[in-house]
Amino acid sequence: MTGIILPSSDVDKKRIKDCMDEISNSYLRQEAERDFVKEAIISLEDDVGIPKKYLGKMARIYHKQNMSELVSEIEEIEALLESVK
Repeated sequence: MTGIILPSSDVDKKRIKDCMDEISNSYLRQEAERDFVKEAIISLEDDVGIPKKYLGKMARIYHKQNMSELVSEIEEIEALLESVK
């Protein structure tokens, strides 16, 4: 047997079971949201003709609001690449 102490109290067992149910429900919601994002991007690609590769990146940047940070990183990478030519 491992070093795990199995719960003996009905209260503890119920708390664990309830928590597992909530976590499972959370995982289901996350999966549904990922499916929604995927389908929304595919639909947008079909409607506007922009490849989903770019729409997905655009969506993440839009969500994180980190465009200026990304531009700075790209400029630094560009400078590094130029320095090793």
